[in-house]
Amino acid sequence: MTIHHAPADYHPPRDLLHGKTLLVTGAGDGIGRAAALSYAQHGATVILLGRTASKLEAVYDEIETMGGPQPGMAELDLAAATPENCITLAAGLESEFGHIDGLLHNASVLGERRPIESANYAAWQEVMQVNVNAQFLLTRYLLPLLQAAPSASIILTSSGVGRTGKAYWGAYAVSKFATEGFMQVLASELENTSKIRVNSLNPGATNTAMRRTAYPAEHPDTNPSAADIMACYLYLMGDDSRDVTGQMFAAQ
Repeated sequence: MTIHHAPADYHPPRDLLHGKTLLVTGAGDGIGRAAALSYAQHGATVILLGRTASKLEAVYDEIETMGGPQPGMAELDLAAATPENCITLAAGLESEFGHIDGLLHNASVLGERRPIESANYAAWQEVMQVNVNAQFLLTRYLLPLLQAAPSASIILTSSGVGRTGKAYWGAYAVSKFATEGFMQVLASELENTSKIRVNSLNPGATNTAMRRTAYPAEHPDTNPSAADIMACYLYLMGDDSRDVTGQMFAAQ
């Protein structure tokens, strides 16, 4: 297993993403919020997708306040996402933007931390729906918009437990193994026939609400903030990674 990183001392230019339109899932909080702000700071028009309108509106306002390109907003609960939802979303984006240049699949749910033998099926299904099924649906119906771009990037969010399984990580770990498999299959399908590159990215231990839930005894300040790990997110979304696909990356 080879894990890649952004080039050492990577310093993206301020206009790295100028003219690009990018969709970020889970954009209302945590790493998704940080990525949306970072992408906007580097010139992108960011479409904020999440389930909580108030959080999306707060990020929207932050982008406008800092002078970034006017963002878009798409309120969608991935736990209940259907093909029809994603078809409607794609049609709206095509009408407004024509194409999209990048898709960051950031939204995930943690689910239960317990042994398989006592796992709750409904909780298992929710994790698979958000972390795997909704990811498939969005990719499936947004692919034509990505193919319409001069070049495009899909970033899938992985995890250390999606690369080496660990006890009690249950559905979350399995969903991230599925994410790695999805990345490899899609990258292989698109490699010689498309301008779309597909890679997975493990953010690592980061001071987010999910990390604090997973490790309640850990002092949050021992981990970097989401804003501190953005170099690889920028590298993979910008043209500096134009020829990189089918690879596993780590943000730290």
